[in-house]
Amino acid sequence: MVREDRTAWKAAYFTKLVELFEEYPRCFVVGVDNVGSKQMQQIRISLRGQAVVLNGKNTMIRKALRGNLESNPTLEKLLPHIKENIGFVFTKGDLAEVRTLLVANKVAAPAKAGALAPVDVKVPPQNTGLGPEKTSFFQALQIPTKIAKGTIEILTEVHLVKQGDRVGASEATLLNMLKIYPFSYGLVVRQVYDNGSTYDPSILDITPDVLRAKFLEGMSNVAALSLAVGYPTKVSVPHSVLNGYKNLIAVASTSDLSFKQAEKILEILKDPSKFAAAAAAAAPKAAAAAPAAAKEEKKPAKEEKEEEEEDGAGFGGLFD
Repeated sequence: MVREDRTAWKAAYFTKLVELFEEYPRCFVVGVDNVGSKQMQQIRISLRGQAVVLNGKNTMIRKALRGNLESNPTLEKLLPHIKENIGFVFTKGDLAEVRTLLVANKVAAPAKAGALAPVDVKVPPQNTGLGPEKTSFFQALQIPTKIAKGTIEILTEVHLVKQGDRVGASEATLLNMLKIYPFSYGLVVRQVYDNGSTYDPSILDITPDVLRAKFLEGMSNVAALSLAVGYPTKVSVPHSVLNGYKNLIAVASTSDLSFKQAEKILEILKDPSKFAAAAAAAAPKAAAAAPAAAKEEKKPAKEEKEEEEEDGAGFGGLFD
């Protein structure tokens, strides 16, 4: 009877896992080490309506995925990531928002002997409240102390455990005595499955601002390369024209030649005091232009884009 119940339970699990992959286009592969049942329940409650959490044994997960490869071959990409203690978080919503909820659900935990330290553990200088009889314990850990008002006081900050090292029995005992809970545990996103593709969760940190910065950096590199080899492109032509204008100004300043667009600059070169007068005259105009610029920010995105393209030439009507 027990074997039949277990068989039925496995079959129900396989069916549920397959149905979740069919219903939800995206999911996280998460590590669930050191996450207790109570904390898992709190995580499920916080994700209610946005995501579904499913845990299971790796052997059962692999068997369910392999059994469904004919109908969904992309599931094979998940097999290399089914290792250690893992689970799934299925969602139809925004992956970045769901990940934020997962990261927020962490619980402080004491250091246990033999556990790997996920972060560096430092003990700050403090009055421990412990009696002098514990002095030898601190001396064994090479922690400088003194007796102040009948209690042990730590004099300097101590780097007790380094990240990635195992916590020793003495270190764990000391942290527990000081009531320091240095670690926090929760679901750790290890891999993202998105409509048949798998990628590292760090990809979710790429924001529109990052993409824009990378695009502008690429444009700058293309412009620099085009100028260096003398091959004109759309991004290098404005620079070429501006450089040509500068060369014309240089020629005009050392000869009797002149042209309309160079007259003001030539006057300033001959009489630098005119530059201060021009700057003083431009200051009120710049202050008056600020409210107008704020209003123009509210224009539709299409108009804003067109204006940016026109302003990008940077000629300021020099060749009108």
